[in-house]
Amino acid sequence: MIETSSTPTSRRTFHRTMIQLFGGLISAVIAAPAAAYLLLKPKSSSGEDLVEIANLAELPAGKPQEVVYYRTRVDGWKRSREKATAWVVKTTEQQAVAFHPSCPHLGCAYHWEAEKADAQGQVSEAFVCPCHASSFTKDGSVIGGPAPRPLDRYVSKVEGGKLLVGSDIQKAG
Repeated sequence: MIETSSTPTSRRTFHRTMIQLFGGLISAVIAAPAAAYLLLKPKSSSGEDLVEIANLAELPAGKPQEVVYYRTRVDGWKRSREKATAWVVKTTEQQAVAFHPSCPHLGCAYHWEAEKADAQGQVSEAFVCPCHASSFTKDGSVIGGPAPRPLDRYVSKVEGGKLLVGSDIQKAG
């Protein structure tokens, strides 16, 4: 005959075991969200999120238009809808360029002047920054002022006659 020693579990041993099990369970419940926060990558906004901002058929060719649109911004775990602006210049029937609305010098908002007189009295068209008198052509090139580079452009493409713009910027120069 094989004898097995079966000692009855005492009340103290049972309580100690249960306390250790509940402590482990509570630790796991606390550690799982903390581990997910530290190890999982949060959502991020990428340049692939393009927003329709204009119908090319409605834009006049060669004349800059300020376009106001709404985009969804994803920042970590927060998702928000924000108002954005772009200067759009239709270059051909199926192409357009979307410029970021701030001057590359110090970030002031520039505007389009259809008739701007330069120092020699010549009248021309230009984007003009009111802060430090930087000026730019329709294609974003610097005409004058302290701006270090041409106007920054949004990543954009045309699909089905609609101009789609991303949140990423292509810095010129």
